Amino acid sequence: MFSGFTSAHAQTDTATYHLTIQKEMVNKAGKEVMGMTLNGGIPGPTLTFTEGGYAVIYVKNEMDVETSIHWHGLLLPNFYDGVPYLTTPPIEPGHTQKYEFPLRQSGTYWYHSHTMLQEQTGVYGSIVIQPKEKTLEYDKELVVVLSDWTNEKPNNVLRFLRGGTEWYNIKKGTATPLNQVIARGGLGARMNFWRQRMEGADIADIYYPAFLTNGGEVQEYPDFNPGEKVRLRVINGAASTSFWMTFGGEDPVLVSADGLDVVPVVHNKTFIGVAETYDFIVTIPQNGKIEFRSTAQDGSGQTSAFLGKGSVVSAPDVPRPDKIGMMMQMAKMDMKMGAPALKFNPKKDEPYKMMEKWGMHMKGMADMSKMDEMQHGEHSTAPKKEMGAMNMGKDTAMANHNMADMNMSGAEDMKMEGMQGMSMFSEYNYDYLKSPEKTNYSKDLPVKEVLLNLTGNMQRYIWSMNGIPLSETDKIKINSGEVTRMTFNNLTMMHHPMHLHGHFFRVINENGEYSPLKHTVNVPPMQKITIEFYGSEETGDWFFHCHILYHMMSGMARIVSYDTPRDPRLDEYPVSKIIEETNHYYSFNMLDAASHMSTLNLMTANIRNQFNLTAEFGWNNNLEAEFTYERYLYDYLTVFAGVNIENSVPESLDEMSTTAVAGIRFLTPYLFSLDARIDNELRPRISLGRSVMVFPKVSVFGYYEYQADLGLVNDFQGNTNYSDEVVWSAGAEYILSRNFSIMGSYDNRFGAGGGLSIRF
Repeated sequence: MFSGFTSAHAQTDTATYHLTIQKEMVNKAGKEVMGMTLNGGIPGPTLTFTEGGYAVIYVKNEMDVETSIHWHGLLLPNFYDGVPYLTTPPIEPGHTQKYEFPLRQSGTYWYHSHTMLQEQTGVYGSIVIQPKEKTLEYDKELVVVLSDWTNEKPNNVLRFLRGGTEWYNIKKGTATPLNQVIARGGLGARMNFWRQRMEGADIADIYYPAFLTNGGEVQEYPDFNPGEKVRLRVINGAASTSFWMTFGGEDPVLVSADGLDVVPVVHNKTFIGVAETYDFIVTIPQNGKIEFRSTAQDGSGQTSAFLGKGSVVSAPDVPRPDKIGMMMQMAKMDMKMGAPALKFNPKKDEPYKMMEKWGMHMKGMADMSKMDEMQHGEHSTAPKKEMGAMNMGKDTAMANHNMADMNMSGAEDMKMEGMQGMSMFSEYNYDYLKSPEKTNYSKDLPVKEVLLNLTGNMQRYIWSMNGIPLSETDKIKINSGEVTRMTFNNLTMMHHPMHLHGHFFRVINENGEYSPLKHTVNVPPMQKITIEFYGSEETGDWFFHCHILYHMMSGMARIVSYDTPRDPRLDEYPVSKIIEETNHYYSFNMLDAASHMSTLNLMTANIRNQFNLTAEFGWNNNLEAEFTYERYLYDYLTVFAGVNIENSVPESLDEMSTTAVAGIRFLTPYLFSLDARIDNELRPRISLGRSVMVFPKVSVFGYYEYQADLGLVNDFQGNTNYSDEVVWSAGAEYILSRNFSIMGSYDNRFGAGGGLSIRF
């Protein structure tokens, strides 16, 4: 069993650091905005230690809000892990908190705030722990922290995502309107997605005006000389962006993953998920400087660092993913999408039934090589081969080289043999990572199996595991002396980098006993990944979550517990506080101000509950207003009750009638919004609405409503025992910006008109 970490005891060689967190105006993407800095910078300073030593870090909070620091990937006492209210007290305004722990490992790690969305605002930095004995040959090293930057307040970003709009995809050019889909012959595929209540294949959620390398879009490092070997310690400190890393010049040698050495392997074009770290050794060319480029996974931007002097040796381009092509290929598979992010009964956790019902069933698979090109462009021209010259014998190197060659051709071999089960996301694997030591556990140890289906809802932006968000679930119990084997089954269209605090785990890959150890594992869409870890001396509760910040804050998290007594220093800090952070209420509002009618919609909601206020006023003095409370039974079905007020005499506001209403709202297949209700006068009403983006920035919408009065309460004159009313409208919207659109519509009550839509 792997035991590559030093024992946990304090040493005399203590390294002490002081960090100060402040609010400051910063300019990272062409605009002065309020950020959060560490010792005056973004990212914060690199903290350098030596394996076997002892760390003492003082963190001072000079802001007017609470903060925290989590030491990502470090094995340390539970109390210093840095998750506020769970393991560590929050750092209150004006206070200084001391962290101290022995350094049991070496490698590349990082630190960041674990309070709300502060990481997005700049509270992150790097950690380097040098080994007691040098194991790799290189001349110099450079720490590279990748990140993403928004000029918006992160809380507004999450609020906007909860509103379910397409603006971010429109802004960065990754939207797939209907005209483009039809032009590619993909209408049938889009209909298949709609039938399963999915708008289409998606990759990334948010528009970022800048991606950063060590705090800047472009960085120059001219102090490296020709022929020098440089160890690049790359950290993905982004809030929600994964990157493709490519290198100019001689192909780099990947030597470490998540801080731990791996068998060295030549590997250009490497995917780095959020919160992962990778170390490469690159060689500075004799003539020129090499480019280290990081391209956002969805192709919406990039950031570069240049090492050396002279003319640029450019990194290979990474083509933008073909989202329409992906959707068309996925539609050909026997795949059931749209697994619920919310269950009817969250206390009834049935992960295996969920896995059987949803996901990819591997029938009728299409051409995998074409799918790989659509998702991430052509493979690197460099063959993937392991390096026998670095800490390896010749025979071992040859065997590993053969294994790597087999891995490169495996997808094609399987396709040729007619084997089913290959995935369009096959390049997102960890097979090129091999531990230099065996990592497997004794077969005599008891094993606890845990299945976690990763689930989400893009329309409402709710993320969960097994259809249960953090606010509705229990802890995952872990036992010392037992192997916990977790299988992540991703039932969403998004990647999820899953991070377990306080532990390293085996990522089971084709290398078997030599599967690598990591602290963060990226789980591709519609794929399964299995990890294993041993419950040894750890105690307490540890946080476990998707490291896409906005997914974590929307419910995709758990608490892993050894079920040991809570540290008494946390008595005044209830765990419920961090759980509540993932279930905040967010508001999303809209005003349509047009020449023939105006409509105001105010909405505030958390995961299960929603409050709505709608008011509609026509130019001919017709007014209707309604207030309702909704309860989500699951993703697509709510029950509601409320009060409706409208004028009882047409074209007059002199008399108003008030009725109580109750009913259900249901998102049907093909994404129609259905409202079925009855009021206290026993009048049933049904309505149906739909909006479709047909061109870039252009959507069309329609609405139909039918209400009947069967005379069960109201009396009619003469022989009439029945009356009804039909309301319908249709129109189009042109999106100008995040908050404004031009719209025009026809309503059968008020006629035609146009005006401005405002989202706020």
